[in-house]
Amino acid sequence: MPDLKRRISAYVGAWPNLALAGPVETIVGGEAAKNDAAHVTQLQKRFVALGLDRHSYVVCVGGGAVLDLVGYAAATTHRGIRHIRIPTTVLAQNDSGVGVKNGINAFGMKNMLGTFVPPHAVINDSVFIDVLPGRDKRAGMSEAVKVALIRDKAFFEWIEEKAEALAIFASEPLEKLIRHCAVLHMRQIAHGGDPFERGSVRPLDFGHWAAHKLEVLSNYELRHGEAVAIGIALDTRYSVLSGLLPAGEELRVCRLLKRLGFGLWHDACDLRDGSGALMLLKGLEEFREHLGGELTITLLKELGTGIEVHTMDAGLIGEALDWLRSEALA
Repeated sequence: MPDLKRRISAYVGAWPNLALAGPVETIVGGEAAKNDAAHVTQLQKRFVALGLDRHSYVVCVGGGAVLDLVGYAAATTHRGIRHIRIPTTVLAQNDSGVGVKNGINAFGMKNMLGTFVPPHAVINDSVFIDVLPGRDKRAGMSEAVKVALIRDKAFFEWIEEKAEALAIFASEPLEKLIRHCAVLHMRQIAHGGDPFERGSVRPLDFGHWAAHKLEVLSNYELRHGEAVAIGIALDTRYSVLSGLLPAGEELRVCRLLKRLGFGLWHDACDLRDGSGALMLLKGLEEFREHLGGELTITLLKELGTGIEVHTMDAGLIGEALDWLRSEALA
């Protein structure tokens, strides 16, 4: 949308009760937005220079990484400038954009610095999805599979039914997927009892302990949603190996992810450190440290129902990875 800045200015100019504090700003997109703390400082300086205060609104139009960055800058200027999110990707519209988290990556870890501040409003517009590249449309679908697996079996079965249509990005099923996924995420945040993650349980992060580490290990070659797809497949197989989930269900999950167009392996899965230890395993401790307290990982006891565990066996993770490699390449 190369003329978006002009269209925003024209829209604001058409309403007497709206005014832009300054020209529409363009910033770097993608994970690069979250990998340099200087972007936060630049935005904060701009907000101050424009005289924004707690009665002003910072409106961000962009994908999840951009929303995280701008939300963090807004939340930390004047101890909180109101923030409106207009997500432009499937992942941002169905997951991150409707959450309460803001932040950036730091010290080699995902989302190390940030805040829990809900946006003042979120506006999902399917017009943004229509112009996305296919890779970005697909990446966000993994979050829908994730929330369906832990909370809504009927939704999982609906995704299975519509998989071929979703794989070619048919508008009607894709819009339904985004909306229902967003509703499930909002329901968990609003009624799950711990919206600001003061405890140790993060059910919405099923598959994410591995995904966050894989993003870093792949030098962000993997998009977040692509890494989540691998993490989902890995933890589903682990759920079977640990006796929680009936055998065969992992094949069903992997088959769906493949039908949607996801690859389920990346060489980063098998990276080793100088001592030969699997580097992916460090993601478990980083996941625990991010919240503190007891390690808590969401696995599956059946499709549509998650279960929390507090230990994961390195040997079984290795077996799950071996299985995943062969399944992904089959």
